Amino acid sequence: MKTLHLLRHAKSSWAAAGTDDHDRELTARGERDAPRMGRALAGRMVPMPIHASSARRAQRTLEGLCDGWPALRLQAHLNDESLYTFDWQELLAWIQDLAINPESLFIISHNPALTELCNQLLGRAALDNLPTAGYLRFSIDIENWSDLTEGIASLEEHLFPRNLRDD
Repeated sequence: MKTLHLLRHAKSSWAAAGTDDHDRELTARGERDAPRMGRALAGRMVPMPIHASSARRAQRTLEGLCDGWPALRLQAHLNDESLYTFDWQELLAWIQDLAINPESLFIISHNPALTELCNQLLGRAALDNLPTAGYLRFSIDIENWSDLTEGIASLEEHLFPRNLRDD
């Protein structure tokens, strides 16, 4: 049995004219939501390594998670250019091609890839849009990540910033 954790980066800004998409920063809301999600997730799971897109907004989201969940800082986190994708099939291939086979895998990436990956793993259109800083946890009855295919996951938990109580 495997557990897959997916988190969309926190709210990012389009305000800086001429900024490359890869280099966009978080908005004030994104800077607030990332630590809030870290605090909420700290009460739900043990710290683990996180694989995050190399995009600035994903890296800042990871930093914010760690601010809200200090024990997470003790883990080795991986900045991965391959996770800077908007294509669910590229995410699925990345997971299937992992050289390691951990029981739990945590990824921070982008939409529409995450929403579409969720729906493909569930085998149905369960989610219209994973909101920024939104979190999903799946259980998947497989031995190896290379066995991950469409329609075999169960959504065990979802957590969105709008559902958190104010700090």
